[in-house]
Amino acid sequence: MRNVVIAIALLLVVVAAGAIVSGGLVWGRLHEPYKGYAGAAQFVVIAPGTGTAAIGRVLVGRGIIRDDVAFRAALWWTGRSRELQAGEYRFDRPLAAVDVVERLARGHVYARALTFPEGLTIHEMAAMYESRGFGAAARFIEAAANASLIRDLDARAVDLEGYLFPDTYALPRETPASRLIAMMVDRFRAMYTDEWRRAAEEQGLTTRQVVALASLVEKETGKADERPIVAAVYRNRLNIGMGLQADPTVVYALQKAGRYTGNIRRDDLALDSPYNTYRHAGLPPGPIAAPGAASLEAALTPAHVSYLYFVSRNDGSHAFAQTLAEHNRNVREFQILYFRR
Repeated sequence: MRNVVIAIALLLVVVAAGAIVSGGLVWGRLHEPYKGYAGAAQFVVIAPGTGTAAIGRVLVGRGIIRDDVAFRAALWWTGRSRELQAGEYRFDRPLAAVDVVERLARGHVYARALTFPEGLTIHEMAAMYESRGFGAAARFIEAAANASLIRDLDARAVDLEGYLFPDTYALPRETPASRLIAMMVDRFRAMYTDEWRRAAEEQGLTTRQVVALASLVEKETGKADERPIVAAVYRNRLNIGMGLQADPTVVYALQKAGRYTGNIRRDDLALDSPYNTYRHAGLPPGPIAAPGAASLEAALTPAHVSYLYFVSRNDGSHAFAQTLAEHNRNVREFQILYFRR
């Protein structure tokens, strides 16, 4: 009898020891960082509707988690088996199985940054969208034709030219162009505040007119201190019925006609387009590019100056003038003589 008791006791010790060892192994698989892939980083795409078991196979197959036991143990430990989210994930360092599961449960998908600088047209943005590998330019242009996204602010809009706010956007790899376009319009709405809308109404300007004027400012100068002055020049011309004669509007008209070659020739100034402000008085019929916040603000709060003219100094700045005679002197100095030298 005594031998039986001793045998049972030994068996219990062995079982307990085995449980401890087994538990230790499971604990190690749960919490020990693991990296089973070559290279600095590994991308994993979880398609929508993928089941938990299939997700585990993908993670194990890509070297993110050691094995299926570790994956199933991590699901049990975290209690997140029903919360794993689809998307593209980037792994660039060893991670414990529980940390991998938590990342998928939180939906921390990989996002790439796409930056649109100020002053781009829809077609220029589309080309950048495609060149950075986010999708076809045609899809971007198609999505940017959805003027309904801005209809409450601009009933005359036929597309979203001027309303795709220039900024940096973090995008998962499979983000459709329509989603990006909606994000850009939302950013414009956030920047074009109620205060600016009230200011426009008080000045007798529509949102479309403000954005059109701001787009001219954006295309004419990149200097912060010049934006309110350039806006003032155009506002002064509008106030006295003087033509704007803005070169960027000619460029835009040529682009729309498929005729722009990188330079404006003298006969281009006669192009019959409503966007050509050498031929048609007043603002162009719509924005010619996407203005940033500073240019929008300048359009609404121009400088208190009486300038009617400006010309490039060829260093990024401009010479401003009140009279045509003064302007002609500036043109001679900064254009004619400058290029002769």
